[in-house]
Amino acid sequence: MPSALQRFFDGDVWHSFRTSPVAMAAAAVALLCIFCAVFAHWVAPHNPFDLASLELGDARLPPAWEDEGKPKYLLGTDDQGRDVLSALMYGARISLLVGLASVAVSVVVGVGLGLLSGFVGGRVDALIMRICDVMLSFPSILIALLIDGVGRALFPNAHDTLAFAVLILAIALPGWVPYARTVRGSTMVERNKEYVQAARVIGVSSGRIMLRHVLPNVLGPVLVLSTIQVASAILIEATLSFLGVGVPPTQPSLGTLIRVGNDFLFSGEWWITIFPGLVLVMISLSINLLGDWLRDAMNPRLR
Repeated sequence: MPSALQRFFDGDVWHSFRTSPVAMAAAAVALLCIFCAVFAHWVAPHNPFDLASLELGDARLPPAWEDEGKPKYLLGTDDQGRDVLSALMYGARISLLVGLASVAVSVVVGVGLGLLSGFVGGRVDALIMRICDVMLSFPSILIALLIDGVGRALFPNAHDTLAFAVLILAIALPGWVPYARTVRGSTMVERNKEYVQAARVIGVSSGRIMLRHVLPNVLGPVLVLSTIQVASAILIEATLSFLGVGVPPTQPSLGTLIRVGNDFLFSGEWWITIFPGLVLVMISLSINLLGDWLRDAMNPRLR
């Protein structure tokens, strides 16, 4: 019997990946960004948030290839003398952590409610769908701003961990609706199939049918949607941080770095904001391209 890994490498999805230069390039960029973010302690040439190692005399230095640049600061420094390259690696870690955590919360809430709505139907379905309609009536960034603002007002002196939790919750709450609607539609198709009817006849409980039989068959679209939603969550986090209501200032993300550099953009220190913006675009674009490829690869009609 071939192993699961061997079946994957012999399957259509891996073949589609190997024959798609765009998907391979996007995966390479995404993996490089993730590697540098996760292993920033070892990869980054400096620790930009170690106050003892900062030198104010090296503040606002241009990249190393310009006349006043220094070789040890490849992409220059910011207004506090922090190495921009190192700050990008540490900032990308925060952005990816918030994005992945918020999508995970959205998936759990959305898949659970969508599965319940599509399988039970009736008033439960109507109630959940009306909540979805209300959530879709407001822009997701507005809901995130409201939740994050209320959280900061209720906990003005909150620890960084609580501030991160509020931010993740603010991004996750508007994000569960697409999962709920997608899973609901797939569940309504699956619940009328013969294997579900057979399970009911032999006395299997509704909860067991939903979790053991229906749920595995509706996770395909969720995987595609969650891949694309990661990029959206990272952009929303960057927007909130740019507006000053995102991650704590002691642990800045890419959005915070862009906001700090924006103050110096018109004074000639372009590198302080341009490089964080480019990294944000690279991460979001590569993840979106992977999501588009995965959607096409898992859709039999497009093969």
